[in-house]
Amino acid sequence: MILAVGTFSQAATCSFLYGIPMIVPALRTDEHLSLLGASLIVSAPVAGLLLTLIAWGAAADHYGERIVIMSGVGAAALFLVGATLAPGPVALAVLLVLAGAGGASVFAASGRVVMGWFPVQERGLAMGTRQTAQPLGVAIAALTLPSLARAHGVRVALLFPAGLCVLAALAVLLLVTDPPRVARPPGTPGIGSPYRGSWHLGRIHLASALLVVPQFAVATFTLVYLVGQRRWDPAVAGRMIFGFQVAGALGRLFAGIWSDRVSSRLGPMRQLAVASSALMGGLALGAWLDAGWIIAGFALGAVITVADNGLGYVAVAELAGTEWSGRALGVQNTGQNIAAVLTAPMLAGVIGDSRYALGFALVVVFPLLAIPLTPVRAERLAMHS
Repeated sequence: MILAVGTFSQAATCSFLYGIPMIVPALRTDEHLSLLGASLIVSAPVAGLLLTLIAWGAAADHYGERIVIMSGVGAAALFLVGATLAPGPVALAVLLVLAGAGGASVFAASGRVVMGWFPVQERGLAMGTRQTAQPLGVAIAALTLPSLARAHGVRVALLFPAGLCVLAALAVLLLVTDPPRVARPPGTPGIGSPYRGSWHLGRIHLASALLVVPQFAVATFTLVYLVGQRRWDPAVAGRMIFGFQVAGALGRLFAGIWSDRVSSRLGPMRQLAVASSALMGGLALGAWLDAGWIIAGFALGAVITVADNGLGYVAVAELAGTEWSGRALGVQNTGQNIAAVLTAPMLAGVIGDSRYALGFALVVVFPLLAIPLTPVRAERLAMHS
């Protein structure tokens, strides 16, 4: 039950944190924005996320997961309602930043819940289940937001994720219990920082951040490409992306089961980095040739580019230990979301109106760099020590 509520809470926040790209066409029309301007507003919730991730993780380490998730998600709902009343694009962006700052609570705290309630041999599957929240949240957004925005405007469409966040806060209040903690005798010093004397956590953080770039390249520009280059109806494209995101959620589950079976998080993560680099090369080629099969490439991208996220989270939480997992997951999320914030405007500037092949080719570099950074050997040595 706690895993289900945690997953739903994160899906609710992801529906606006990462689902707003689904309303880029309507956003450009309603607010009279360029693609770059719309991309900056799309990145606003994730920018807010960055401001508070580590602080929410520290709060979860000290005060518990339940109060952190409930208060943060509730605040996100209030700011989303405020965004519907914003008088212009600048005010809209500010309120979306604040909503993202509240939604950040779920990321570190729900990860701690999973680590606290599940044994090591089940954590890959459990964290994979929890990580399905992001593609499911985006899938819900793809299914609902384009139609709502077209029929009623962007501002009214934002009421839908606000309602999801209200339901999530109530579910956490009623159904979530913090995992048990080992009591430390009074006067006993706390466990030292896992970052001291080791680069392994830092390498995982950096590799995970690099692997976010292809993920957000696919998530942000699939609908824009289909509507702008293929002349698809936004609602039809949204329904197709819904299917892509459901497949992506299943991919995360598979990756979690895979890591449990092979008793490794980082080995599968490195192999997925190889697959992600090959996939982005295929998308670049498909965009250059204007080939119809690029749609299959986007479908594969929705699965492959998101499958590594849960593996990095479990590896970080296990390496950091119970007393530091909230902060370590906050750092992990911060690095990944810095990459997410930069991806949309960076690629929008490269792509312009039609240079998709160049933009996707640039993205190939990032998963290639993640391959040698992923500390697989260090994980193997730790397992045998």
